[in-house]
Amino acid sequence: LILQAMGLDSNFVFAIVGKNDNPLYETEGNNSPKKDYSGHLHQFILHASLDLVDEQMWKSNTMYLKVVDKHMDLNVSAFITAGNIKFLLLHDFKNEDGIKTFFGEVYELYIKFQLNPFYNYNSPIVSQTFDARVKTLAKKYLKP
Repeated sequence: LILQAMGLDSNFVFAIVGKNDNPLYETEGNNSPKKDYSGHLHQFILHASLDLVDEQMWKSNTMYLKVVDKHMDLNVSAFITAGNIKFLLLHDFKNEDGIKTFFGEVYELYIKFQLNPFYNYNSPIVSQTFDARVKTLAKKYLKP
C-alpha cells in the first residue's frame, strides 16, 4: 500500500545479494492489480539468475550488466559492485537509462551506508533510512 501511494507505476523487485550469494536487502513495488506474482517466485527467479550474473560479470568490464535473464514477461537486470556485491532488479518494463541511473544512485547510497562503523560488511541491511531512500530512488527512476 505504501509503494502504491508513492506512485510507482510498475512491478519490480530489487535485491542486494552478498559475496556468498546471501540476501542483504530486498524491496518491491507492485502497482498493477492484474499481475499477481508471489514473493517466492520473485526470489526463485532472482536466485536462478545468479549463475548467469556470475557468468556475465567475467565477460564484461562494466559494473552494469543490463538484462541478464528473462522469465516470461519479467527481466532481470544486474549491477556488480567493486566488492562483488550484486544488485538485482526483476522488472516488467523497459527503461534502460532509468535502471542504469537507479543502480548508480543505489550504489552511491550503499557505499555511504558501508562507511557506517556499526555496519558489518556482507550482513543484512535493516536500516529504515536506507530502505526509504531506495524506495525514493525507485519512484524517481523505475518508470516504464
